[in-house]
Amino acid sequence: MASRNTKFHGRIEGARERCAYHGCGEPGEYRAPLSPSSFDGPGEWRYFCLDHVRAYNSRHNYFAGMTIEEIEAAQSPIAGWDRATRAFAGAGADPSPAWRDFADPLDAIAMRYRPEARRERVDRFTAAERSALDVMGLDGETDRTLLRTRYSELVRRYHPDRNGGNRGYEWKLGEVIEAYALLKGSRAFA
Repeated sequence: MASRNTKFHGRIEGARERCAYHGCGEPGEYRAPLSPSSFDGPGEWRYFCLDHVRAYNSRHNYFAGMTIEEIEAAQSPIAGWDRATRAFAGAGADPSPAWRDFADPLDAIAMRYRPEARRERVDRFTAAERSALDVMGLDGETDRTLLRTRYSELVRRYHPDRNGGNRGYEWKLGEVIEAYALLKGSRAFA
C-alpha cells in the first residue's frame, strides 16, 4: 500500500507506474487528471514525476471552455456557499421537555403555576407592607428588582430637581421613600 509524504502534497510513494511523459524513466508519483471528473466517478488519471507534473499543471487551464459569466461565478468569494440549506426547527434548538418529565421533589417549579400558590404569594405581605406597595404602585407579584426599578422611577418623577424646583411633590416623594424603606426590609424580599 502506498503512503503519503507530507513534504509534497499529493505524492504517492512507492508508485508502481512510470511517468507518463514520453521518454521519462522516473516513477510516476503524482496524479494528473486525464479527463475532468464527473458525477459518475473520479475520472481517469495520468501519473507523472515531479518535474513533469509541474509542467503539466502549468499548461492546465481550469477556465478553458467557460463563458465569462461562468468564470466570474467560479471566482466569486462566495462560490459554493450559495446553496440552499434546510431550515432548522425551533431556531436550531430541540423542543423543551414536557413538565411531567421533571423530577420536582420540593414542588418548586409547579408551585409558580398553581392558583393557590399565587394566593399564598399575595398574602406574604403585612397590611402596612400592602399599603406601601399601593404607594409604590406595585402589586403582590413584585420582586426586589422590580421594587428597586419602581423606586428609582418615582424618585426621579417627584424630586424637586426634576420638576423645575417645584416643591409641591415633596410630600409624595417622602411617602415613596418611607414605603421603599419599609418594603426593602420586608421578609417577603429576604
